[in-house]
Amino acid sequence: MLGRTTRESPAHAALAAHEAGWSGIAPGSVVMSAVRDESGELLDLGTTAQALDTVASIDDLAAVVHVGHPEQPSPALEQALLAGDPTLIVTAAVPVRPQWVWVAPPGVVGGQVVVDEAGMRDCADLLRTMGVSPRLVPTSTPVGERAVLAGEHGSLVVERSRVPDGWVEVPGSDRVAAQGPVWYGLLQAARAWPRFDGSAQVWLAFGPSDDHRGSLRQTLGVLADAGVDLQHLRSHPSTSGPHVFLTSFRCPEVAVLDALVSELDARSVAHRTLAVLPGDRFAPGPDGLRPRWAGE
Repeated sequence: MLGRTTRESPAHAALAAHEAGWSGIAPGSVVMSAVRDESGELLDLGTTAQALDTVASIDDLAAVVHVGHPEQPSPALEQALLAGDPTLIVTAAVPVRPQWVWVAPPGVVGGQVVVDEAGMRDCADLLRTMGVSPRLVPTSTPVGERAVLAGEHGSLVVERSRVPDGWVEVPGSDRVAAQGPVWYGLLQAARAWPRFDGSAQVWLAFGPSDDHRGSLRQTLGVLADAGVDLQHLRSHPSTSGPHVFLTSFRCPEVAVLDALVSELDARSVAHRTLAVLPGDRFAPGPDGLRPRWAGE
């Protein structure tokens, strides 16, 4: 049985589950799906915190979640996972081509653009470059209500499968539809990370056993000695002492991850494996930054 958060696009979450083959992840389970067709809709599990709590407490339930990118995780998801039940882990990731389109009644140009939370996340920067000031509505708002809010001279950014009858794409919709893929992951509850053949992308959170000068360097040295390819590192304040650090790296084989966490245990470094995403390459990669350094 699969679910999603209230704020996630129903169409995109279902598309990810369908393309990755996640629907029916527990063949033979006595737990039946809560919706008629998981290829078109997933169970609404509420807020992110509610969804994580529910997945952790109900057998044979998983959630499709927006991950940002496997190599550069969404900070909101990292934090929610680390604050959630220790059994929670993301075990797979898949990119889907965005289904967003910009539509209005025939002949309408201009006016306000009504868009939901998932659409704002994926399209806000592009819309603003086109001079649009979006009006945000909850993702749960029915499309009919959105059309009323848009009024006679407004428009919608919505998934292609949910375009109101008679509405047509407006100039600029092709740019909305041509954006890069959106990455989704499969969130499950497990007592141990999945074993994997070949390489995998790993999200590892850790907190040095004490907060002194050089403590982070010592822990990063453990990762370096393990030979992993560190691609992401950020810190976040902790309510229980030192900062926590969140990483993403490519791990060449499961034995390397086993040895790495054993060494962290030996050094009394607190840690959580938040994701194990099998795969050698996750293309396209995160958007690159062109830095301008001092003195250039």
